[in-house]
Formats: sequence, C-alpha cells, structure tokens
Amino acid sequence: MDSPSNPNIKAVFLDLSGVLYIGTKALPGAVETVHHLKQQGFILRFVTNTASQPSEMILQQLIQLGFDVNETELFTAPRAAKQYLLHHQLRPYCLIHTLLKPEFEDIDQTDPNCVLLGDAQDDLTYQNLNRAFNLLEQGYPLIGIGNNKYYKDPEGFKLDAGAFIHALEWASDTRAIITGKPDKTFFDEVVASTGVPANQCLMIGDDVRGDVEGAINAGLQAALVRTGKFKPHDETLLPDTAWIFDSIQKLSLS
Repeated sequence: MDSPSNPNIKAVFLDLSGVLYIGTKALPGAVETVHHLKQQGFILRFVTNTASQPSEMILQQLIQLGFDVNETELFTAPRAAKQYLLHHQLRPYCLIHTLLKPEFEDIDQTDPNCVLLGDAQDDLTYQNLNRAFNLLEQGYPLIGIGNNKYYKDPEGFKLDAGAFIHALEWASDTRAIITGKPDKTFFDEVVASTGVPANQCLMIGDDVRGDVEGAINAGLQAALVRTGKFKPHDETLLPDTAWIFDSIQKLSLS
C-alpha cells in the first residue's frame, strides 16, 4: 500500500540508518519530515539496533545532522541489552563493537555466565566465536543485540550480528535472547513509553523482517521505505497490512 493516511496513528517510530540517514549524511527531506511530524503533534521515537555506537554518540550524530530529538525519544538495542544483563545479574562475555565497550564497563565480566553478541566486526574471529560457543555449550544464555541479517553503509552491504547469532544458535542448539528489533518485548517497551495503544503506533523502517514484520507481530502498524538496505525483492515479502513508499520524504499522515 502507498504512504499511510490513517487518522488513528498517534505515534511514529523511526528506524535510523537507511531511513533518516546513511553514513554521515541525512537522506533528502528526512530532517524536514521529522520536524513536520513534531509540529503536527505526533509522538516520535527513534528506534535502532545500531550496535557500533553508544547511545550518546547516536544522539549527538542525530542532532548534528539537524534532527530534533532528545534522549527520552531514543531507544537502542544495546541499552536494552544492558538493562537485561543488570536485571538478571549476568556476567557477559562481550563480543561487541569497540566503541560500545565503555557502555558495559560497569558490568562485571569476570567468569562469564552468558554471551553478549553485537556488531563486533573484526573481533568476530574464529577464536572469539569458539570461546562463545564453548560458553553456550555449558548452558549459558546467548544474548543478541538485535538480529538483523545485514546493513548498508556508504561502502555497501555488510553482514550484521544476526548472521553470527544464528551460527551460534545452530551449533549449540540454543535460542538467543534478542534485545532489539524484531523482538516483541523491545517493541512493547517503546510502545509503553508513548502512552498510546500499539495499534496507534506506526513503525517505519528499511528492513522488511526486523522493522516491518517485527512491528506488525507486536501489534503495531508498519511501513517500509525503498531506501537504505531495501532490495526490490523485499516487496514480495511485505505483509498485506503494511505500507511502502519511496523514502521518508514521501511520508504523509495528514
């Protein structure tokens, strides 16, 4: 379906990379669209699985690009992962991006009793993955920061953490706990912050699985944009109730 025009939508959830920006450049019309949505009175949430930057860095990047956003509107999968570790008093073996490590420094990581896996990039070596595998073989849980297959940056498509999470799941006969999209618990947390029902929230993303299907399975409305990681084949996977439009610039909720 084309761009949504549903008067019941009260809150809009926006994926970041591929929807609002790619690399260090805002996509055409993205800043203006966010500003217009706020002027119209929509509740906005900026929702991302990005696991290569701490929350503060993501927030500052959005502000530098010109987006009107504050800390309470930003929901990240790494932040959700940290809350899960603290709540369950877990000591993680962290396979995460170098820039993200300071965000977890205040959590005890001695004698690990779980594996935390995110976008560790060059640290996803055989040696490190095998250590993670052996921890899982002892019955410890695998916690994934998001579960995306791939992402797109200015250099092109790149494998995301989901590919490595699935490899460890398969090898160890376990099921990962996912703290970002498409997990329903993550969407539920974002919805709860708005004070409106899930069916009055619209998720907009460039990932037909993680953004669109994940949101619909959590009771939200959803739309796919033809930017970022979008591929033409994604249109054949789009749920019947979802919308699709060329870019965030084409969004119209009036």
